Amino acid sequence: MNNRFKPSPPKPKQSALIIGRQPLLEAMRSGKAIERIYLLKTATGDIIPQIRQLAAEQRIPINTVPVEKLNSLTQANHQGVVAITAKVAYLDLQDVISHVTDKGETPLFLILDGITDVRNIGAIARSAVCCGAQAIIIPDKGIAALNEEALKSSAGALEKIAVCRVNSLLKAIDTLHLNGIQVVASEMEAKETLVNLPWTEPVAVIMGSEDKGVYPALLKAADRQFYIPMQNSFESFNVSVAAGIILYEAMKQRMQAG
Repeated sequence: MNNRFKPSPPKPKQSALIIGRQPLLEAMRSGKAIERIYLLKTATGDIIPQIRQLAAEQRIPINTVPVEKLNSLTQANHQGVVAITAKVAYLDLQDVISHVTDKGETPLFLILDGITDVRNIGAIARSAVCCGAQAIIIPDKGIAALNEEALKSSAGALEKIAVCRVNSLLKAIDTLHLNGIQVVASEMEAKETLVNLPWTEPVAVIMGSEDKGVYPALLKAADRQFYIPMQNSFESFNVSVAAGIILYEAMKQRMQAG
């Protein structure tokens, strides 16, 4: 198909946007969930440092962009700032760990690294809820936005599971380790099979993108690596299918252990 006729990606609905400096500042101060902030590269003024500081405190990603990007989002007077409201409420990782353990549950978390297809994220969330996982950990950059399409793909599961957005997956792994949670990574070249892992213990699973796999530094930080056995020689499972298989094995072992 000629690229000239390729449809443009849909714009966010106006109701999903926060337009202008003061409205954004007020929204952030009130604790409104925000997915991402688009800030004009040349933006200056007293409010801009306040926006940056609150964004850092609330772990809201900021993309510095040219004016054309902002104009593509809205025709209103944006004052160099447009934010997209979040469809999912993000939670603090340590708070979630404490909540899960205080309930007497054994943590089963997913760490998503570089997964950019919202449908895959939605499908993973659906399997996670069905198999008893309590949380999904995502980075603030390099992953698909948890938008309306992701929610639809998850059949509402993204609203039923804790989602923790962090500015560093490596730091998140440190937090998991400090709380006695083992971190394992799905890796095709691993020597250990899925079924040999102790899924009855507290564990977090790193799932990587289909094209690049798990980031090498995250693989190194993981306690163990494993692979999913396959009957025939083929590339690999789709990442959401692989996550479903892993989560089912974890659920099966936990049910058998009583």
